[in-house]
Amino acid sequence: MMLSGWGRYPIIKAKGVSFGTLPPLAEYLQKPGNCITYGKGGSYGDSALNERVVFSRRFNKMLDFQPEEGILTCECGVTLAEIIDFGLGRGWFLATVPGTKLITLGGAIAADVHGKNHHKSGCFSESVLGLRLMLPDGRVAECSREQNQALFFSTCGGMGLTGIILSAALKLQPVESAYVRETVIRCHNLEEIFTAFEEYRQVTYSVAWIDCLAKKDRLGRAILMLGEHADSGPRELRAAKPFAIPFNLPAFFLNSFSVAWFNEIYYRRHPDLVRGRLTSLHDFFFPLDKIGNWNRMYGRKGFTQYQFVLPKEASLAGLQAVLSRTSQAGLGSFLGVLKLFGPANQNLLSFPTEGYSLALDFKINDRLFPFLHELDRVVLDHGGRLYLAKDVRMSPEVFRKGYPRWEEFVELREKYGARQKFNSLQSLRLGV
Repeated sequence: MMLSGWGRYPIIKAKGVSFGTLPPLAEYLQKPGNCITYGKGGSYGDSALNERVVFSRRFNKMLDFQPEEGILTCECGVTLAEIIDFGLGRGWFLATVPGTKLITLGGAIAADVHGKNHHKSGCFSESVLGLRLMLPDGRVAECSREQNQALFFSTCGGMGLTGIILSAALKLQPVESAYVRETVIRCHNLEEIFTAFEEYRQVTYSVAWIDCLAKKDRLGRAILMLGEHADSGPRELRAAKPFAIPFNLPAFFLNSFSVAWFNEIYYRRHPDLVRGRLTSLHDFFFPLDKIGNWNRMYGRKGFTQYQFVLPKEASLAGLQAVLSRTSQAGLGSFLGVLKLFGPANQNLLSFPTEGYSLALDFKINDRLFPFLHELDRVVLDHGGRLYLAKDVRMSPEVFRKGYPRWEEFVELREKYGARQKFNSLQSLRLGV
């Protein structure tokens, strides 16, 4: 079969196997060769690609729920959408959600995904009370902050390279409705959006769309979206059926002129301030999920998302440098997302660290990778790092400088024999 991540680059030929029970999975791992787990294909690049993959989607049972405490235990193939559907009617919601609900629980833990509330609640793994992990020899390890700590802190954010996550127990958060009170603020440049983020730091959810093609005194102009869970309203919400893009759009569809046109309209359609409007959870957290196969907008060659984080003290200068270069190159996308992160956690390879993160989508073309190498130097010069779940071309040098605990991670992989069994195209490229 032909397989890719969400960016649809690269597309490789792979052999896959699914599992619904543990004995066949343990038996499969005893065969020669290495493999990597593949869930819903939500990671953008090559972090879930190998010539041999283990499909986890069939391992998807809800195992236990404690309604008084909001503790849900389920298998790795359950999607975040299924967890949300299960929990909302009972008054519970995930403590952290990324920009899509169409990923598996196992994938969310492996990438240690973050959301619009990282500055308040941290990564997805903060809500993981414990997990079960199948090791290369077929043994199952119970991992938590109290038991097999090293495995736990390596598996959360470890991109599937320590073993196969089988199930996990999650602490959900109580909610009163399926709606959010949203405030929207239009900011005229990068300095304004930084000021606004800090002014509204106590708000639970914050994220900004940023115009990556704006220049001069408009550099970094943005729309800041803030949110708090509404204290009343229906608890159940039916997501609208997504409009699906039926085919790859022509390569010329996204160019510097069309993107600049879109950005201008999107920026101007928002007033300077909208305060406290009632917005559904689906619209606030997962706007792109309403467009099925939206990755086809970038054409048949695919795309990549370049996401990095910079320490707070270097964020303004670093983002000015990145946005200036992006605007000058004319390679920017209509999708630019800026977030404020809180402190880093204990996991060896989790992406967030205290500061600001910017994510930019780029269509794959001949000019792109040399340009991204230039951005790598800017990110490293300002003390930042790139997100593994979005990466498809990072060099070993960039990875090692950005993730100072990488050697500890490799040592743990060696200890459990995971380096000989669990590999992705990404791990082989980065030498971990």
